[in-house]
Amino acid sequence: MRLALFDTQSYERVAFEAANAAFGHELTWFEPRLIAETAALAAGFPAVCAFVNDRLDRAALTTLEDGGTRLVALRSAGFNHVDLDAAAALGLAVVRVPAYSPHAVAEHAVALLLSVNRRIHRAHSRVREGNFQLDGFVGFDLVGKTVGVIGTGRIGKVFARIMCGFGCRVLAHDVAPDADLIALGVVYTSLDALYRESDILSLHVPLTPDTHHLIDEAVLRVMKRGVVLVNTSRGALVDTRALIDALKRGHLGAAGLDVYEEEEGIFFRDLSDQVLQDDVLARLLTFPNVLITAHQGFLTHEALANIAHTTLDSVRAFEAGEPLTHQVSAAG
Repeated sequence: MRLALFDTQSYERVAFEAANAAFGHELTWFEPRLIAETAALAAGFPAVCAFVNDRLDRAALTTLEDGGTRLVALRSAGFNHVDLDAAAALGLAVVRVPAYSPHAVAEHAVALLLSVNRRIHRAHSRVREGNFQLDGFVGFDLVGKTVGVIGTGRIGKVFARIMCGFGCRVLAHDVAPDADLIALGVVYTSLDALYRESDILSLHVPLTPDTHHLIDEAVLRVMKRGVVLVNTSRGALVDTRALIDALKRGHLGAAGLDVYEEEEGIFFRDLSDQVLQDDVLARLLTFPNVLITAHQGFLTHEALANIAHTTLDSVRAFEAGEPLTHQVSAAG
């Protein structure tokens, strides 16, 4: 089947081409993001593949449908960037990759936590400049600390288990408590209790209207002074302006972020020779106790291989008229 892949990077092409040996689809690569202004590039392609920072609104989807597209395959778990109501009205099927490697993202969350706690990012820069002083690098032992985990799905569960391995007291909140974690000693509690008791807070929930700005000014004010916040899920779970205010007041001890609520058009791009136009992100980057990575939590060989295989298998199933296991819709 002819498949147009948008917003592609070299490492993705390697993974998809390797996986496609088992499927034989006709792959065409497009560097631009898939948005309303670029959707016409997909004319004649029955299937398109989009990434998390593409914007599949009604205008983009209408152009895709007009050009003959019938399947939108998301090579991501999240799908909040797709107007699912419009897709349904246009008769477009939408599929995703619900689980590519929970270990990849969970382990990246741990890496952010360890790095920002021990200021490894700053130590690396300082040593490279010949400065071997240790001032400003005092961290804390993880053992015995209380770690709050919001969302214990596939990724949150792996993260919680890792934190248990560090000897932490782990609190969790989820609409569906996990029996395995409870057996491991994880305690499920209310969000309010989790906010008040956690020394470290890690977010592992999807972005929905209910979770938008889950961490806002009011929540940050009830957290412990010195709390470390880690977010590898979706940027808009956190009110960035409130986060900056908490950092300025010294209430928030540190933040490790792999996502940013206005990352669209910034992340996955080389802007090193330009002036950063996002003043909020620019301010956030000035804090020595903040570590930001550009949405790379998924980036392991295993995850890329799983993403490619699952996506291409969904395209195969669609072409064969089989049920779409990973289809998503507005109704859920």
